[in-house]
Amino acid sequence: MAAELTRCQSIERSIITKYRKTLWRPFVEAVKRYELIQAGDRIAVCISGGKDSMLMAKLLQELHRHSDVPFELTFLVMDPGYSPANRRRIEANAALLEVPITVFGSDIFAAADSTDRNPCYLCARMRRGHLYSKARELGCNKIALGHHFSDVIETTLIAMFWGAQLQAMPPKLHSTNFPGMELIRPLYCVHEDDIIAWARYNDLTFLRCACRLTEGAEMGELTSKRQEVKELLRALRQDNPNIEKSIFTALHAVCLDTFPGYKSQGQTHSFLDGYNERG
Repeated sequence: MAAELTRCQSIERSIITKYRKTLWRPFVEAVKRYELIQAGDRIAVCISGGKDSMLMAKLLQELHRHSDVPFELTFLVMDPGYSPANRRRIEANAALLEVPITVFGSDIFAAADSTDRNPCYLCARMRRGHLYSKARELGCNKIALGHHFSDVIETTLIAMFWGAQLQAMPPKLHSTNFPGMELIRPLYCVHEDDIIAWARYNDLTFLRCACRLTEGAEMGELTSKRQEVKELLRALRQDNPNIEKSIFTALHAVCLDTFPGYKSQGQTHSFLDGYNERG
C-alpha cells in the first residue's frame, strides 16, 4: 500500500501534475530559452514571502532534483522590517513547503518610509543591493527574483505610459555594482493568474508587500499605477484574449530600423545617424 503524501509532497506534486502545463513547462521554457542556469552556478533564491518567490523556490527545488546540469541553491530571505506576524508567516510557509531559508535583517522599510519621493523605487533598489551583497557573501554568483510574465507586460506599459520610454524587463542581466554577479528571472514565462490558481488550489496564504504604502493602497488611500495597468489589460482582454501574448512577443521582435530613436549601452541614437549613407 502506497504511503500517504505529506502536505508538502502534495503541493509539490500539484506543480508537475495539475499545473504542469501552466507552471512547470513555462518555467523550464524560460530556464532553457534564456540560458538562466549553467553548470556550477550557486544561485541565491530571493524569497520575499509572497506567492511568486515561494513558487519560484519550489520550482527551482524540483529542477535541482532532476536536472543533469549541476548547480546549487541557497534560499535567501531578507527581513526589511517586517512585523513579527509577517515574519512568522514567512517562516511558517517555508517550514510547510520544506524550503530551508537563510534569514538576514535590514532597515529598508524604515529608510524608505522616511522619504516622500518615490519610496517604492528606493525600497526596490535597496532590497536588490542588500540581496546581491548577502548572496556574494554566501558564495553565490546569481540571485533569482520572482518577476513573472505579467510583471514583464505591466512594467513595459508603465514605462511607456508614465516613464515616456519603451523599456522592458530582461530575463537576466549582469550587475553593474557587483561584478561577477548576475540576476535571473526564472518565472519570466509564467502568468500571475496561474500562480494565484496554484496557491488557492493548495490553500496557501502568502504575504503581500508589508510596507505602509501597500497597506494604504489596500485601504483605497493610494492609487497604484500597476493596478491601473492590470485593470486596463483586463479590459483589453475582452476584445483580444491574446493581448498580453502579443505584447510579450513584440518585446522579442523589436524593429529598431523603424524607430526614430533608441538607447543602447547608455548611448542615445537617432535614425538620422547614417541615414543618408543608407539611402
